[in-house]
Amino acid sequence: MELDKLFKENPGISDEISEILKGKKKGTLEEFGKEKVESLKKSIEEIKESIKEREKLSKEFIEECEKIKTEINNFLIENQGYATGDFERDRDSNREKNDLRSQKVDISKAQINERINAWNDIAILKKELREKEKELKEREARINEINKIMKGDKEDGSSK
Repeated sequence: MELDKLFKENPGISDEISEILKGKKKGTLEEFGKEKVESLKKSIEEIKESIKEREKLSKEFIEECEKIKTEINNFLIENQGYATGDFERDRDSNREKNDLRSQKVDISKAQINERINAWNDIAILKKELREKEKELKEREARINEINKIMKGDKEDGSSK
C-alpha cells in the first residue's frame, strides 16, 4: 500500500506509473523519468554556463570602460598645461576638456549600471538554477522510491 501513498503524495506521476504497471507504456521503471532527469541535468549545466558567460561579459565591459577612462585621463593630463593666449581657442579647449570629463562620468555611470544589471541577471539565473536542482532531486527521489516499492513488490510476488 506504499504505492497508493506515493500516488496520493505525487498525483502528477500516478498516470504514467499506472500505464507502466499495466503494460500500456513500454519501458522499465528504471527508464521511468530518465529523459526528464537528463533534461534537468542539461538545463542545470546550461544555466551554470549562462552564469559564467554573464560574469565574463560584465567583466569585459567594465574593463573596456576602464580603458576608455584611462585614455581620457591621459589626454587631459597631456593637454593640461596648454594655453595659447588666444581666449577663443582656450575657451574651446576648456569646453572640450569639460566634455571629456562629462564622458568619463557617463562611463562611470554605465559601469555602475552594468554591475547592477549583471548582479540582477545572475541572481535570476541562480534562482532558476536552485529551482532546477530542487526539481532534479525530487524527481530522482521519486524514481528511487518507486524502484524500492517495485523491488519490494517483486520479492513479495516471487515468494508467493
